[in-house]
Amino acid sequence: MLETSARLLRLLSLLQARREWSGADLADRLGVTPRTVRRDVDRLRGLGYPVDASPGTGGGYRMGAGAELPPLLLDDDEAVAVAVGLRTSADQGVEGIGETSVRALSKLEQVLPDRLRRRVSALNAFTVPMLRGPGPSDVDPSVLTELAAACRDSERLRFAYEDHGGAATRRTVEPHRLVCSERRWYLVAWDVDREDWRTFRVDRITPRPPHGPRFTPRTPPADDLAAYVSKGVSQGPYAHGATIRLLVPVEEAAQRISPSAGTLEADGDDRCVLRTGAASLDAMVIHVILTGFEFEVLEPDGLTDVIRSARDRLSRALERAGSADGPRRTPDGADRTPGTRSGPGAA
Repeated sequence: MLETSARLLRLLSLLQARREWSGADLADRLGVTPRTVRRDVDRLRGLGYPVDASPGTGGGYRMGAGAELPPLLLDDDEAVAVAVGLRTSADQGVEGIGETSVRALSKLEQVLPDRLRRRVSALNAFTVPMLRGPGPSDVDPSVLTELAAACRDSERLRFAYEDHGGAATRRTVEPHRLVCSERRWYLVAWDVDREDWRTFRVDRITPRPPHGPRFTPRTPPADDLAAYVSKGVSQGPYAHGATIRLLVPVEEAAQRISPSAGTLEADGDDRCVLRTGAASLDAMVIHVILTGFEFEVLEPDGLTDVIRSARDRLSRALERAGSADGPRRTPDGADRTPGTRSGPGAA
C-alpha cells in the first residue's frame, strides 16, 4: 500500500510537470506496465483529481482544469506567500534553484482557486527582478498582490507613503511595474500630482482604497527597469554623486556592490565604472574605500581633495602612534616601549 501511494504521488507530479503524457512514457518513468498506469489514473480520479485521457495510438493523459482539484491546504495569505517566495527565488540566480522554483510555482498555480491564481499571475507578470539588494524589509504579501493587480488592470492607485526622510505623504499614481531585489521591492509608477515617474519602496506603502479609475498605460521611463530603479535608489536620494573607475572587472565588482549601492558599467575587460551617491563627500570616501578595490576618481573634482585630506589625517595619526619599534605614549602620559610592562605587577 505504501508503494502504491508513493507511486500515485509520483504520477501526480509527472502529470503536473508536463501538459500531456503518453501511457507508454508514464509507464517507463514509473517502472510499471501501461495497465498499472490506467489503474493508477483511475485511483487519482477517485481522489478528485481530474485526469483526462484521449484514446488511440496518439492518445495520452493530461491534468484537467485546476478548478476541480481538492482544495489547497493553505489559507489565502499563505498561498500568496509561497508563490512570492518561489517567484523571488526563481530570479535570484542561485544555481539549481531557479528551474526547481519555476516548476514548483507552476504546480502551485494549478491547484490555486481562480481568485488566487489571478493574484499570483499578476504578481509574476508585473514584477521585474533586480539582483542583490540591501538589508531586509518586511513587505505584506497582500500589499504586493494589490499593487500587482493595479499594474495588471491599469488602475490608478492611492496610498500613504513615508519617504526616506520619514515625511508622510499621500500619493495617487498610475502603477507600471514592481521591481524586486533580493531583499527589497519597489513600485515604478507615474505620479499624477507631480506629473513624473517615481520609484516607491513597497514596505513604505500603505494602500488607501478605493482605487481607480482605469488609465491608458504610458511609455515606461526606461527599457531596463531594473537598471532604472538601481540608479534611482543608489544616487537619486543623495546630495552628492560620484563617478569612480574601479580597477577590477565588472563581474568582480558586482559581487561586492549591490544595485542599491551603485550602478556598474564595464570599461574594458579589467575595469569598470561605478556611479553612486552619498550624503556627504566624506561618506563617499568611506563608501569607495570599503569596496576594497583600487580606484580612480573621475568626478567630482572635490572628491579628490577630500581623499587627500583624509590621507593626511591618517598619516598624522600613524605618526602620533609612533613606529613599531619606537616608544608609545600611554593615556597617562608615560612612554611605553613595546615588549615592556608598566603599572602594578611590572618588573
